[in-house]
Amino acid sequence: MLSQTFLRRTPIIRKSPISLALRLQSTFQIPEKQMAVIFETNGGPLEYKEIPVPKPKPTEILINVKYSGVCHTDLHAWKGDWPLATKLPLVGGHEGAGVVVAKGESVTNFEIGDYAGIKWLNGSCMSCEYCEQGHESNCPDADLSGYTHDGSFQQYATADAIQAAKIPKEADLAEVAPILCAGVTVYKALKTANLQAGQWVAISGAGGGLGSLAVQYAKAMGYRVVGIDGGADKGELVKSLGGEVFIDFTKEKDLTKAIQDATNGGPHGVINVSVSEAAISQSCDYVRSTGKVVLVGLPAGAVCHSPVFQHVVKSIEIKGSYVGNRADTREAIDFFSRGLVRSPIKVVGLSELGDVYEKMEKGAILGRYVVDTSY
Repeated sequence: MLSQTFLRRTPIIRKSPISLALRLQSTFQIPEKQMAVIFETNGGPLEYKEIPVPKPKPTEILINVKYSGVCHTDLHAWKGDWPLATKLPLVGGHEGAGVVVAKGESVTNFEIGDYAGIKWLNGSCMSCEYCEQGHESNCPDADLSGYTHDGSFQQYATADAIQAAKIPKEADLAEVAPILCAGVTVYKALKTANLQAGQWVAISGAGGGLGSLAVQYAKAMGYRVVGIDGGADKGELVKSLGGEVFIDFTKEKDLTKAIQDATNGGPHGVINVSVSEAAISQSCDYVRSTGKVVLVGLPAGAVCHSPVFQHVVKSIEIKGSYVGNRADTREAIDFFSRGLVRSPIKVVGLSELGDVYEKMEKGAILGRYVVDTSY
């Protein structure tokens, strides 16, 4: 099964006094303490332990996180191997789906009991040129969940009400969680490629968490999909999700030729969600002339190599695509709500997060892992 059966557990609520201000804004009984996975130093021990429940600021909502997807970015945040410092100590996670249990006095767009999602972009200034043009993620003052702001690997987390995702009440919170980052990210990347219906798009890293969603969004947007990854299990997954062609890079002696032959000259666009520097650079070789190479995956220290002669003669474009804005989020969730996209997930307990990271480092993850915060 692509979407694993999971056990829904009711979190243990510890009865304890809460502040009068918070009580006035919520009909939920909110504990003083909660369980979370936190680390004190980059690369240090991942501690599953009790920590205080945060209090929302006037512009924030407090979300009782039920499930959180696990993204490769979370691994980078823990290791601290990106050229952007994390806050320390840190609770990671930025694909959290849950219920609004309290809100700040200035919040008007969420009500207690609403379903809400925690995204990578937790907040931005909303007044700089980037925010004004819909590029909130490029805001120099952006606040990032699970990186500069404690994220969703805890039972209760705060989120800026403007940037928090609205989730339909009928949504399965476990399955919608990966949409909040992986789904939005690949959907935005496909929009960045600016392809036409019927054109070929290659998804490099098609069997992973982002790739499995990219295949589905591309199919729903009318593109022909060639998935690239290694292993028969990933090939089976890609085909089951709508991929027309699967190329196993572990079996091809001439990967560029295999992809160009399968797409009659090369894909019109490539979405690079893999974390392989070699794969990223090779996409510049096999992309069709006048095609677009979109960079999404962020392997630490990687460089995209594109020989200038080839780049000019083929007239290719290389574009970077970061996470989507509020409109991209709404649209990506709508694809999910209409049943055009689903999340191939496996649910494990929050206390097992370290095991998930180990599998991630080995490239042994099929689809997306989602943690249940109740155990």
